[in-house]
Amino acid sequence: MLSIQDVIDYCDLNKGEIAAVAEHEHLPMTIAAELGESLLASPDGVLRLHAMIVENMEHALKNGHYEHVVELGEIYKHLQRTHPLPNA
Repeated sequence: MLSIQDVIDYCDLNKGEIAAVAEHEHLPMTIAAELGESLLASPDGVLRLHAMIVENMEHALKNGHYEHVVELGEIYKHLQRTHPLPNA
């Protein structure tokens, strides 16, 4: 049986990015890792990953969860470095 760490180690996203996908899509971490990995396969998918984190930030800000906004901001910075937005 695979542990969540095994799944994270296999994925090209880090734990925070996977957690952001899980939060956005209301999925367990293992399924979010699989979804995130599949989204990395296309420019539209990478764009969707960026949008998910930004939408999470907007939702957290709207609900006054400022610490979570900061956390998501750091996660987004990492995503921008490792999987930049595709050229239009």
